[in-house]
Formats: sequence, structure tokens, C-alpha cells
Amino acid sequence: MPTEQEDAGASLTCLGVAYPWQLDHMGHLNVQFYTVFFDQATWALFAEIGLGAAEFRATGRGMAALSQHTEYRHEVFAGDVIEIRSRLLAVSDKTLRFLHRMRRRPDGELVATSELVAAHLDRAAHRAVPFPDATRASLLARLRQ
Repeated sequence: MPTEQEDAGASLTCLGVAYPWQLDHMGHLNVQFYTVFFDQATWALFAEIGLGAAEFRATGRGMAALSQHTEYRHEVFAGDVIEIRSRLLAVSDKTLRFLHRMRRRPDGELVATSELVAAHLDRAAHRAVPFPDATRASLLARLRQ
């Protein structure tokens, strides 16, 4: 099971099941579906921290991935239930760095991690822009939790 330190500041952002149609020819979850689960966790995390779809539609803003580093630790098979817990690691004027940790239930085995950097985007201008002051303050406060 996860240690307190590993889960410090982490939120449950995805709960899912590996289906047979998601497996590769070797019988485990294909890497593309790890990315699907991590993407779902990303958008759940964003919504939780005040960067949800309604906010983006209202402001013309959005988020864009700049980098993603995924480590595969253990195989996931059809029928395995996975959960992802996510937390912010760093906040700058225009970017967030965050970590997802995917575990198999019920044993808590860490099966994969994914660390990402995403930029706050002006969708019309197609460029990174600073977070509003109140948003940035909220994100920084969340880091200290």
C-alpha cells in the first residue's frame, strides 16, 4: 500500500478497469491506454484545482501538455482495477508540473507513474499566458497542503 509520503497532497483522480480490448499482443494493458487513464486523471485534477472545462470555456483559456514522462513498473491485465492519485509538484507563472501514480486495487501495487508539465494557454492566441493572480495564489496554496 502507498506510504503517507507518497500520497501527500494527492487526490483520487481516476478509477478504472482494464478491459480485454485494451490489451496488447502480449496480454497486458497497451501503453496507449495507460496514457488514456493518465489523461482522464489530468482533467479530473485540473477540475479539482479550479481549471475545469467551464472555466476554460468562459475565459478562452486552456491547458496544453509540454512534456510527459511515464514509467511502467508492473503489468496490468484484463479485469485489473486501477486507481490514480495525482498531486501538484510545482507552479510557475504559466505552467504546472504534476504527478500521477497508478496503483492496482486491492493490493496497492504501484504499476505506473506519469509526470507532466502543462502550460496555461490563451486558445485564441495559441500561446502560453500567465495564470490569473487569484488562480496562481490558489495553486500555490494547494502546493503547501
